[in-house]
Amino acid sequence: MTKTQQKPKKKGYDFTEVEPRIMQFWEKEKIFKFNTTNTEKEIFSFDTPPPTISGRLHMGHVFGDAQQDFIARYKRMKGFNVLNPFGTDNNGLPTLKLVEKEKKVNSKDMTREEFIELCQKTIKEEFIPQFLNDAKRLGISADWDIFYSTIDRRSRRISQKSFIDLYKMGREYRTECPSLWCTKCQTTIAQVELEDVDKNTIFNDIVFKIGNQDLIISTTRPELLPACVCVFVNKSDKRYKDIIGKKAKVPLFDFEVPILTDEKADPEKGSGAVMCCTFGDQTDMEWQKEYQLEIKEAITPNGKMTSLTGKYEGMKIEEAREEIIKDLKNAKLLIKQEKINHSVNVHERCGTPIEFINSKQWFVKYLDIKEDMIKWGEKVKWYPEYMQHRYTNWVKGLKWDWCISRQIPFGIPFPVWYCKDCNEIIVANEKDLPVDPLEDKPPIKNCPKCNSSEFVPEKDIMNTWATSSLTPEIIKDLLKDTKIYNKIKNEPMSIRRNGHDIITFWDFNSILKSQLHHKKNPWNTLMINGWMLGKDGKKMAKSRGNGVAPQDTIEQWGSDALRFLCATSKLGEDLSFPEAELTAGKKTITKLWNASKFVFMNLEDYNDRKPEKLEKIDDEFLKHLDNLVESVTTHFEDYNYSYAKDNIERFFWSDFADNYIEIVKKRIYNESGDKKLSAQYVLYKSLLTILKLFAPIMPFITEEIYQIYFKKTEGDKSIHISNWPEFNRKAKISETFNRFVEVLSKVRHAKTVAQKSMNSEISLTLDKDTVKKLGETLQDLQDVTNTKKFKEGEFKVEFI
Repeated sequence: MTKTQQKPKKKGYDFTEVEPRIMQFWEKEKIFKFNTTNTEKEIFSFDTPPPTISGRLHMGHVFGDAQQDFIARYKRMKGFNVLNPFGTDNNGLPTLKLVEKEKKVNSKDMTREEFIELCQKTIKEEFIPQFLNDAKRLGISADWDIFYSTIDRRSRRISQKSFIDLYKMGREYRTECPSLWCTKCQTTIAQVELEDVDKNTIFNDIVFKIGNQDLIISTTRPELLPACVCVFVNKSDKRYKDIIGKKAKVPLFDFEVPILTDEKADPEKGSGAVMCCTFGDQTDMEWQKEYQLEIKEAITPNGKMTSLTGKYEGMKIEEAREEIIKDLKNAKLLIKQEKINHSVNVHERCGTPIEFINSKQWFVKYLDIKEDMIKWGEKVKWYPEYMQHRYTNWVKGLKWDWCISRQIPFGIPFPVWYCKDCNEIIVANEKDLPVDPLEDKPPIKNCPKCNSSEFVPEKDIMNTWATSSLTPEIIKDLLKDTKIYNKIKNEPMSIRRNGHDIITFWDFNSILKSQLHHKKNPWNTLMINGWMLGKDGKKMAKSRGNGVAPQDTIEQWGSDALRFLCATSKLGEDLSFPEAELTAGKKTITKLWNASKFVFMNLEDYNDRKPEKLEKIDDEFLKHLDNLVESVTTHFEDYNYSYAKDNIERFFWSDFADNYIEIVKKRIYNESGDKKLSAQYVLYKSLLTILKLFAPIMPFITEEIYQIYFKKTEGDKSIHISNWPEFNRKAKISETFNRFVEVLSKVRHAKTVAQKSMNSEISLTLDKDTVKKLGETLQDLQDVTNTKKFKEGEFKVEFI
C-alpha cells in the first residue's frame, strides 16, 4: 500500500498532513506532465500569466491561478493533453526595485553587468523557489518541467528577434520627442502604464501682460511658466478677439509668447485662455507639433527644475510650485485660487505623477492600424464576453505609439549599436542572439553608410511588456526539441487567463505582436478573472492594512478551503474576501470525508458488480445524478466554475448526503441480494462521480478519498487523470425522485414542527397522483420516513 493509500485516521481528515503529502505524490509521479510524444491526442494549451516576482505569492495570484486551475484539471479529465506551463516575470523595473530593497543597494552605483548578475542570482536562489512552492501548495496542476523566466536566455533571444523583425518591417523607429516619464523611476513609460488618480490641487488665476492689459491664465501648474511657449484662445471667444496675434509677457520670467487660436482652448474652462508649456500634457504635445513651437525644458529627468527656471533651479517640482506661487502673490500677479479635485496621470508602479520629457526613444508604430487591432480583438472568444469592450475602448483611446525604451539597468537590451559618426542604426545578426551591446561587438566592422569603424552601444533596455507579450512563442520554443513541436508551432494556443487589469497591458500587446509577426491571434480564447478585494471591498494593499496572506490562510484552513472560496465568484467579477466561504469549504470537506467513510463501511461486502435490475429509487437517483453531470459539464465548458461549484455542492449536501444515503440506509442494513446490491452499486457510482465533479475545485480531499477507497478498483493512478463522468444526453429529469424528495421533506418538516424525532413512527396520507408517481419507490419512502401505514387522501402526517 502506497503512502497515498493510507487508511483514514480515526481523528478525522487532517489537511495539514494530507495536502503536503498529496502535493509530493503529484510531483513525484508527474501526474500533470504534458505528453510531448503523443501527437494524436488533442491538446489544450494555456498561455499562463507569468507572475511578477516581487515577493511571495499574494491573494491576487491565488484568486486567478486557482480559477485557471479549475479549467486545467477539468480539461485533463476530459481527455485533453493539457499543456500548463509555469513562468515567472523577473524582467525590468519590479525586479530592479525588489533587489534594491532586499539587498540594500542602488543600481546606479553598480555597473550594469554587476547589477544584472545580482538580480539573476537573487531571484533564482531566493525568490523563485519560494514562489513555486507557494503555487504547488495551492494545488496548481502545472507541468513544472516546462518552466521559463522572462529574463532567461531563451526569452532574451526571442524578444530581441521580435525587435529586429519589427524593425525590418518598418514597425519600429527611434526618434526624439516628448515621452511619458516617471521622475521617481527615472524612465520612460508607455500609455498602458498610466493610472488615473483623483488629486486635490489648486487652480491659479495668473496675470500675463499684453502691454498694460491684463490677460488671466488659469493653471494648476505654475512651475511650468518658464517653459511657456504660447497662449491659446478659442477664436469663437469674443473676449479675446482683439488680442489674437499679439504677444503676452510671461509673469516672473519676463519673456513674450505669441497668442494663437485653437479649437481645443475651452471658453468654459477657467478664463478660457490657456498657456502651452513644453510639456504639461498631451494637448501641449499636440500644439507644439502642430504649430512648430519652441521646446523649452523646465524639469529634469530626476524631477528637479532646470537652469531655464532661474532661481528655482534644483528645486523639486512641488517645492518650485510653492515658491512660484509665493512670488506671484508678492508681485500681485496671482489674483485668485480655487481648490479643485481633478484626475492626474500617475505611473502605476509607484504612483508618481508623470511628466513629459523630450528624449530619444524607441517606439512600435501602431496608431495607423487601430481598426485592424479592433478586428483582431473581435476574433478572440472572450469569457466573460463583456471584457472585450475594455480592449476595444482601449484601442479607440490610443494617442501615442508604443514607447518600448526604458532607462534602467536591468532588463533585455536592445540588440542595437549606432555609428558614432553618422548615427546609422546597426542591428545584431539573428544567429548571435541574445546579445548585450554593452558587452558584445556589433556584427560589422565598418558602418555601411559612412565606413566609420566606431560604434556606440544602445544603453536602454526594452520594456518588460515587449517580452511578456511573446509568452506564447516562448512556451512553444521550450518544446522545440520534442515530437509535439511540429503540431503546436503554427497553431494558436487554446487559452490565456489573466486579470482584467492587464487586458490593455498584456493581452493587447500580445495580440498586436502575434498579428504583426504571424498574421494570426496568439490564442483562441481569453479567460478574464476579477480581483480578490479586502473585506472592506477595496483592493488589497499594505497601506490599507486589508491584505490577507494566502500562506496564513492555507496554514489555518487548507488549500482546498481557499480554492473553494476562489470558486465563489463568477468569472471576471471582483470579490470582497468572503471568510465565511472558508468555513463552508471546511464543512464540505469534512462532510465528504465522513460520507465517504460511511459509504465504504457499508460496501465491505460489495463485489463491484451491477445488479441485473436496479431498484426504482436507485435508478431514478442515477437519472438525477446524470442531470447534475450534464449541468456541471456545461458550466465548466463555459468557464462558469462558480455555477458548477454551486450545483455540485447543493447536490452533495442535499440530494446525496441528506436524502439518498438516508433513503437506502435500511435497505443496506437489513436487506440482502440484489436489493442491497442495487443500493451499494449506486452509492459507489454516485460518490465516485461526486468526487470527480469536485476534483477540479478541491483536488486534495478528492485525491485522498480516491486513493483510499477507489484506486484499487478503478485503476487510475490519480483521480485527476481519470475520465470525467459521462452523461446521457437523452436522460430526462427524474420526476419520481423529485416527488419522492418533496414528500420526504414535508414529512421531516412535520416531525420537526411536532418536535418529534426523525425516527418516530407515523401514518402517512398521500393523494392518488403522488402514490401513482411514486409507484415502486413507496417501500423506500416507508423505510426512510418510518411509515407504518399508508392512506389515500390529502397529505397528512399522523404520529403513532
